Amino acid sequence: MFIRKAEKRDAAAITKIYNYYIKNTPVTFELKAIRPAEIAKRMKGSSREFPWIVGLVDGIVIGYAYASEFQERAAYKHSKELTVYLHKDYFGRGYGNRLYKKLISMLKKADCAVMIGGIALPNKASVKLHEKLGFRKVAHFKKVGRKFGKWIDVGYWEKIL
Repeated sequence: MFIRKAEKRDAAAITKIYNYYIKNTPVTFELKAIRPAEIAKRMKGSSREFPWIVGLVDGIVIGYAYASEFQERAAYKHSKELTVYLHKDYFGRGYGNRLYKKLISMLKKADCAVMIGGIALPNKASVKLHEKLGFRKVAHFKKVGRKFGKWIDVGYWEKIL
């Protein structure tokens, strides 16, 4: 897998990956499919501090990861929330691990002190990924989301640099 900074031209591929999760899983709390223009808008703020990266196999985007604000207040500026999504056909091959490692490496250079991963539960694969990379569970909120007619818990994992 080749990893590079995400570009506007990747918005359609990223949207296709993300819409699968919106339509078929509780891992994102978005309820309606989105369009590439929305992803492009979200990516527009991409910077050293808030990078978006993509993973490519044979020139095709098979996953992406990004960092975002944990909270908007200025005192939180050294804390970032991390996100990673893979195309459903590429699970279990270590691609998510490689994307997350690259993102973590980039954030270390961008003056990030704390990395946070929010996980809709249950999600064994995401929990395993975070813990393998040194994140520790620090919170568990019950029934904070509702999707597909079911209540969903959310856990938070942190990695202090």
